[in-house]
Amino acid sequence: MFKKDISAGAKSKVKSSVQRAIRNKIVETYPLLAPHIDEIIPKKSQLDLLKLPDRVSLYALDNNALFWQHMDDPLIPHLRVVHQFPQCFSRIGIDRGAIRFVLSGATLMAPGLTSAGGRLPQKDGELKEDDVAVVEAEGKEEACLVGQLRMGTEDIKEKKKGVVMDMGHYLGDGLWNLCID
Repeated sequence: MFKKDISAGAKSKVKSSVQRAIRNKIVETYPLLAPHIDEIIPKKSQLDLLKLPDRVSLYALDNNALFWQHMDDPLIPHLRVVHQFPQCFSRIGIDRGAIRFVLSGATLMAPGLTSAGGRLPQKDGELKEDDVAVVEAEGKEEACLVGQLRMGTEDIKEKKKGVVMDMGHYLGDGLWNLCID
């Protein structure tokens, strides 16, 4: 989604009522972030909204990107938030061969998850279509991609082919390199 360098549009302040709604939506979507929400978005802070190309909204605090949203999709965390609180997000793993495709902005396909190096959650942690997932690479410590799933993990295991994630934010993309001033 952010393959090219992007430039942010005008920066505007988020109203306090909207900011409260965003905080609540984040806690609702990512319940494990609830104990950390005051650290991520303090109550007395002022969120900024930046408009990005392709109808994407970026929420930032003190010139640090926190969450982004494409139209009415769920709020998706910036990778820096994921790296700060890795235990708070649903995770899947890709094999060593898929990492180079992911970091070049290619669509994440099922074979990278179902091969020997891939990792999908067990039955009790199944993810559904449209859930937000963090993608970790085999042999790496940090997450490399975050986005919305296009098929559930049960379907991925069953079919072993198809598009898993076509829009996302990955290490080194335009959103990662975006300078917010």
